[in-house]
Amino acid sequence: MADEKTINPILKQVLELGPTLVFFLLYLRMRDNTYMVFGTEYSGFITATVAFVPILLIAMGVLWFLTGKLSRMQAFTAFMVIFFGGLTAYFNDERFFKMKTTLVYGFFAVILGIGLVRGKSYLAYVLSDALPMAQEGWMILTRRLTMMFGALAVGNELIWRTMSTDAWVKIETFGFPILLFGFLWAQFAALQKYMEIEE
Repeated sequence: MADEKTINPILKQVLELGPTLVFFLLYLRMRDNTYMVFGTEYSGFITATVAFVPILLIAMGVLWFLTGKLSRMQAFTAFMVIFFGGLTAYFNDERFFKMKTTLVYGFFAVILGIGLVRGKSYLAYVLSDALPMAQEGWMILTRRLTMMFGALAVGNELIWRTMSTDAWVKIETFGFPILLFGFLWAQFAALQKYMEIEE
């Protein structure tokens, strides 16, 4: 396996977050229109969703080329976007892409939950090299993050089933990431006593 290369952190963030922002901008531009493709009429949302797939793949390809590595989470998220983006286009039904978020958060909750049942923190397995922390701290963080992912999955279901597509796109693009980032920041601050600082 190739060693991971370091790149400018700002460029890394652009490649990781840029495609989602591009999708948001595409949706804003296309949402009120319909598009005829090979005799089938597609809404602006579905057209923006289909356009999002190659944009994400290009960004991840550049990220892989520059760093020599993609995380398991990045690879899984890309697969889900491609799979559900394809279903959305094939069935001409925006519900598939909206359900993707529920399944991604639900999957993370289930995987972390399986680890907890086995008395292990799979989160530590993925992040312990980058964030040294005592095992007790990892178990606490894993329990809390499992509940958070479960809550986000339930929240997404409630939002896309009861609110407008406009509202869902805005919450998906900004609301969920900000909420998750704020939650993680608060947890790392609360778990400082478990951090293992090397001399």
